[in-house]
Amino acid sequence: MENSVGKVKTEYLKLDKTITLESGKTLNKVQIAYETYGKLNENKDNAILICHALTGDAHAAGYHSEDDRKQGWWDTMIGPNKAFDTNKYFVICSNVLGGCMGTTGPNSINPDTNLPFGHNFPVVTVEDMVKVEKELIDYLGVKKVITVGGSMGGMQAIEWSISYPEYVKSVIIIAAAARLSAQGIAFNAVGRNAILTDPDFNNGDYYGGKHPENGLSIARMIGHITYLSEQAMHNKFGRNFKEDKPNFDFGVDFQVESYLDYQGRVFVDRFDANSYLYVTKAVDYYDPIEKYGSLENAFDKTNANFLVISFTTDWLFSTEQAKEIVNALIQKNKKVSFIELDSPCGHDAFLIEWEKQTTIIKSFLSEVN
Repeated sequence: MENSVGKVKTEYLKLDKTITLESGKTLNKVQIAYETYGKLNENKDNAILICHALTGDAHAAGYHSEDDRKQGWWDTMIGPNKAFDTNKYFVICSNVLGGCMGTTGPNSINPDTNLPFGHNFPVVTVEDMVKVEKELIDYLGVKKVITVGGSMGGMQAIEWSISYPEYVKSVIIIAAAARLSAQGIAFNAVGRNAILTDPDFNNGDYYGGKHPENGLSIARMIGHITYLSEQAMHNKFGRNFKEDKPNFDFGVDFQVESYLDYQGRVFVDRFDANSYLYVTKAVDYYDPIEKYGSLENAFDKTNANFLVISFTTDWLFSTEQAKEIVNALIQKNKKVSFIELDSPCGHDAFLIEWEKQTTIIKSFLSEVN
């Protein structure tokens, strides 16, 4: 596998301290799933923290076994001579708090009851996710870090610069915003409602029984509509029928219906419905503008260099929202670079348009480090 970091292993850190959340509730014995690529230098200042999107995980690059067909979710961007060059940088990716890919979340065992948390898991925020990531960074001995993220990961990258300005050298924000729009919240709400009203949801305590697969599948279908642009959907499917003609029933007729149905079905095999509720709510809640009075105030203490990337057809996290971040940084005399990339791929462009991003990111990192 060309320029791959090769075979990697997911590691686990169990914290021996109590984590106090924004809600005031606490979690004990929090576990963090993470992977690292490359080596930490002597000064411990060449680290890049990759913050994943809504349903991502710690496996960002490489492969877990020789016959593993699924490389890490950002393998095109992480590795020797890639955008995040593991010959130069110590790259870290961890699963977020509230997730279901190894870090403590609602499907984890509650140490107080020895049963899955289920509905007893506390609601978490992006700030809580970053607080737990900071524990990992400290454990790894990192003194300075570059934070990078797309979508929800971009929000985490932003929050790092706000909460821990003394640690963050640079920030790369891709296809993200400082807060979700009302339309974005609305889509998340419909997805959550599909899960909450599934007869198998059982108030979140479905572990050991039938999972709310129908609700989670519908939620994923709704999510996928927001990830694609109208142009991308037209290019992929148009109005083409699955079998070249209508069936004259209410089943799957169009190719786009078949695609969404498939995405929903495969998603339930790898993700937990409760986690979907928690991570979407965290995205909805994130709002440094409300918290600090303005985005300019939020960025007041950061000394990081910023790169902000948006995509022309991303309507979920639009260029207008990206420019809101850029303008706030300019108002505070912070160092910021911005580019809007032309792409028909919608929000998914940050995962697909790796070649365009590689050129820009390599240039940015060469100038700021």
